[in-house]
Amino acid sequence: MLTISDLTFRMQGRLLLDNTSLAVPMGARVGFVGRNGTGKTTLFKLITGEYGAESGSLKLRRNMRIGQVAQEAPGTEKSLLDTVLEADVERTRLLAEAESATDPTRIADIHTRLTDIDAHSADARAGAILHGLGFDSNAQARPCSDFSGGWRMRVALAAVLFSEPDLLLLDEPTNYLDLEGTLWLENYVARYRHTVIIISHDRDLLNKCCNTIVHLEHLKLTSYKGDYDFFEKTRAERMALQTKMKAKQDAKRAHMESFINRFKAKASKATQAQSRVKALEKMAKISAVQDSEVAPLHFPSPEKPIASPIINLQNAVAGYQPGQPVISHMDLRIDADDRIALLGANGNGKSTFAKLIAGRLQVMDGKVVRSEKLRVAMFAQHNMDDLYPEQTPVEHVRKLMPNHPDAKVRGRVARMGLGAEKMETRAKNLSGGEKARLLLGLTTFNQPHLLILDEPTNHLDIDTRESLVMALNAYSGAVILISHDRHLVEASAERLWLVHDGRVGSYNGDLEDYRRLVLKGPGSPGSKKQEKKSKSKPVIEKSAGEKRREDAIRRESQADRRKRLQNLEAIMKKAAEAIKKLDKLLATASTERDAKRIRELATKKAEFERRLNDVEEEWLEISEALAEA
Repeated sequence: MLTISDLTFRMQGRLLLDNTSLAVPMGARVGFVGRNGTGKTTLFKLITGEYGAESGSLKLRRNMRIGQVAQEAPGTEKSLLDTVLEADVERTRLLAEAESATDPTRIADIHTRLTDIDAHSADARAGAILHGLGFDSNAQARPCSDFSGGWRMRVALAAVLFSEPDLLLLDEPTNYLDLEGTLWLENYVARYRHTVIIISHDRDLLNKCCNTIVHLEHLKLTSYKGDYDFFEKTRAERMALQTKMKAKQDAKRAHMESFINRFKAKASKATQAQSRVKALEKMAKISAVQDSEVAPLHFPSPEKPIASPIINLQNAVAGYQPGQPVISHMDLRIDADDRIALLGANGNGKSTFAKLIAGRLQVMDGKVVRSEKLRVAMFAQHNMDDLYPEQTPVEHVRKLMPNHPDAKVRGRVARMGLGAEKMETRAKNLSGGEKARLLLGLTTFNQPHLLILDEPTNHLDIDTRESLVMALNAYSGAVILISHDRHLVEASAERLWLVHDGRVGSYNGDLEDYRRLVLKGPGSPGSKKQEKKSKSKPVIEKSAGEKRREDAIRRESQADRRKRLQNLEAIMKKAAEAIKKLDKLLATASTERDAKRIRELATKKAEFERRLNDVEEEWLEISEALAEA
């Protein structure tokens, strides 16, 4: 399918690939990983022929169709559906020819070919892809020009998926998707019948979709069979083995050099010494492992904690146009140590809710009660436009520290993970990840009690995303998170809230439950069937277990209820103690930057939090039943 042999390439004098080779077989689903700036996108341009190699070769199967997302989002007056349908060039050409052809034989050939390429189902297939990426039937009929750039990029992605190329190249395809779109794409790519190479820093996407990982590091391409977790484990083992082998070789070399130095002057040992010199010259030197450290992220915790709840919403209604609420009937509280992830497809009101909590949007009705001394910080990708392009990170931070010496200002910039060479770089020349670090540092500068993060992982590589997980777990304030990165949500959030059908409420399940719900298609959040189902709460209907529990409560006697209350109180106490212990362990793991340990502890804590929440609900139900009796 794709064979790279001894490939070397430079960009503006900088060496990106050095005499490297790779073979990608047909049908492979390849995850292409590596630090930002190492040359992953450049390799895609070499594959498509946009760039030419300095030396070596890159060979593709003859007549192979290559597809990648267009760099410019379509903004024409054509409908979304027609735009996607036109991506199948052969189908479009045959349909046009069928209208003008007069030769009966040619007409028959055209219709035979249209049948072969399944042209009759094209509308349904294109519609299904658009629906999976967040466009309902009404949106599919609207012109592309009606949509913003981010939504049009989804149309461009839908178009290349519909064309089903022999080699599909996807470069960070989730940057314009929400969690729901990411889950759909993950499922689609996992079942893609041709070859796909995907550049991504989303480890869950790589784990679900890919059967091969190609790592670009130190100017070389290295292939690993398996998903991302297997690659990470195998690479760590290789590095450990290489370090061990180098230590052994260094000891052996030192011993041989010592023998040569001691006996090269003695006639009786001269031959042996000379043979060791030759052996030393022939010994292939094992290089030291070079694994550059990623600068940690740091979010300063509130200097003085405040009492819970820090925000209380009472029948609150939010929107932008009078009489047209986006979300309503909100009776919610946010506590000082809450870790909440917002679920729900784009357009349901997640950003509206975030703006309301951040104080950037006023309620249309109802009430929002905030703690008097509450400080809220909000990070969103579009806020990167607020950076001053001609100013350096040092100049940005100096505005916030006008009376501090230069050394302290630079020290604060360093804590953002921007080294000495980047401190004096103008913001317009920083990479996307470096801009995100600067903006995160500026956003959290005043030690907020509540941190709202809206898609913080765009432009961050996998290692920096791990640093973000550690920073969030070390931060002692409350967090509200909107992210398409499932790993970040699972490792950082303890509560899931669903924004859907104009409501915001707790989601009684985990992300795997939500994934199954999203992939059901019709009936999932955002579909008409689900919208007709309930107008009161945005949560999924009660499970069979919950219904059995309620029936059992109604049948219990007064004495049984009191006894059950005592048992529940004991369980609640133990769960609270376990959560407190896990908090301490998480703090230690965050200090030691043990990403694996943080994930394990965060998962356990989330389980205890869910269990405690269920027990508390049952305790309240029984207490109310006793009070009524």
